[in-house]
Amino acid sequence: MSRHNIFYFAKEGAVNMFSHGFMSFATVGITVACLIIMGTFTLVAVNANAMLADLESESQILAFVDLGASEEEARAMEKEILAVDNVAGATFISDVEAAAAFRSRYEDDELFQGLPDNNFNHRFAIDLADIGYMRETKEALEALPGIESVQAYEDEAAGFITIRNVAGVVCVVLIAVLALVSVFIMANTIKLTTFDRRDEIAIMKMVGATNGFIRWPFVYEGFLLGLFSAVIGFFLQWGLYEAVARSIASNDTINLITTVPFVDMWSYVAVIFAIAGMLIGVGGSLSAISKFLQV
Repeated sequence: MSRHNIFYFAKEGAVNMFSHGFMSFATVGITVACLIIMGTFTLVAVNANAMLADLESESQILAFVDLGASEEEARAMEKEILAVDNVAGATFISDVEAAAAFRSRYEDDELFQGLPDNNFNHRFAIDLADIGYMRETKEALEALPGIESVQAYEDEAAGFITIRNVAGVVCVVLIAVLALVSVFIMANTIKLTTFDRRDEIAIMKMVGATNGFIRWPFVYEGFLLGLFSAVIGFFLQWGLYEAVARSIASNDTINLITTVPFVDMWSYVAVIFAIAGMLIGVGGSLSAISKFLQV
């Protein structure tokens, strides 16, 4: 394709877009709505994954050292624990610290206040690299000499993993369905504008115009409509996200829910919106014009 043809097709695409003012406006509006819906589901999934990642990072297992071991002997086990696969970190908790934490939890019950410190084991609070391997890590820690027992919340870990996997699958399916719906809607919207030019297209075909020569202006038109929709959709999505984030932050009843700042991911959202908008626009245009090229 020559440089002259590129400029010609781009100019024709821009002219077509502005010559069908209402239809172009409708196309942009529908595409913006679809992009925002897809973007909202995606951002919800991103925040859900971030929250699950935080919960996973807080999921620790406790390795109890043999009762009666000295603090020096217990601390010396840290290297062996850190050498276990999937162990990301270990924090030593002495029997004195464990006893103090226990008493503070039951400070209103005098029965527990008199328990001696040596009734509590030295222990390690262990962070895991991947909670999906919690059971294997627990078994490896229990096999270490000097470890009396290991406390791990395997059911909770399995629940986190299930939620994460289901959320990911649902998000992918919804985005795929919405993308197909967006292409279908844009194709039918552009098809209405193309219908007005069916006689012109038929004449061009009869005088020898190639399918490519007829198709390219519509491709550029869809490209421009998709890009324009992506820009509008991006800023609307940004405003909507910030409004929801502020509402969540100011609501004490849902203060456990945290949101990822939009400024941390705006570049990714912008790129995704631009690619999705252009693909929807071009895909819709190609789908719309194919029928009228069969003359």
